[in-house]
Amino acid sequence: MEIESVKCECCGLKEDCTQHYISVVKAEFSGKWLCGLCSEAVRDEVGRGNKAFDMEEAVKAHMSFCGKFNSNPAVGVANGMRQMLRRRSGDLTSSPSSSKKHTRSASTKL
Repeated sequence: MEIESVKCECCGLKEDCTQHYISVVKAEFSGKWLCGLCSEAVRDEVGRGNKAFDMEEAVKAHMSFCGKFNSNPAVGVANGMRQMLRRRSGDLTSSPSSSKKHTRSASTKL
């Protein structure tokens, strides 16, 4: 099996995949290659009951969304993972620096 590097047409993330897998993904998403995260987001959009898109519309909408934040795909993935982990742990503070400020101010009062 030949492995090929392919770039997500939404977020720009690169993955190494077989040609067969690349063609399966492109067939599902109107000829566009989408990484795993973007493909799940598009499937979710298609499956929503209140505002259902067909696959092509959902791909276009997600590409537009990603285009607004497409500075570096790795940063976007890392930020998304950090946000998910914070939600799971119950820590919903907006940034690590805000929790440090809180800790410093609490320790200076002692």
